[in-house]
Amino acid sequence: MTDLRVTVGDRDFEATWSDDAPETRAALEATLPVGGDAVRWGDELYFDCSLDAPPENAREVVPEGAIAYWPAGSKLCLFWGPTPASQNGAPRAAAPVTVVARLEDATPLSNLEGGAAMRLERVE
Repeated sequence: MTDLRVTVGDRDFEATWSDDAPETRAALEATLPVGGDAVRWGDELYFDCSLDAPPENAREVVPEGAIAYWPAGSKLCLFWGPTPASQNGAPRAAAPVTVVARLEDATPLSNLEGGAAMRLERVE
């Protein structure tokens, strides 16, 4: 079941919530829709998004397609491949993040060039 629609530039994706971070999920759900001009860092996009949520099961290595919140920087991040912090090619954040959702298929992001506008919204 699809929970979220994620738009990156002109590309649309489906995502499902993670069960690992209920407080962060609730805080993000309360702010939807949310979006901004995302900055690119390797195969990661991030934009400003302030949520009232503590770190939950925070980690640096995340799965491909992870949508994560970085509490220390108040950013919402999308990972689909290696970043400058990666080791062995796995997506890796610069600091611990809380994974809240995951794209069903991040493959279309493989040829994304530069940053892009990014938006998350609830699927009705």
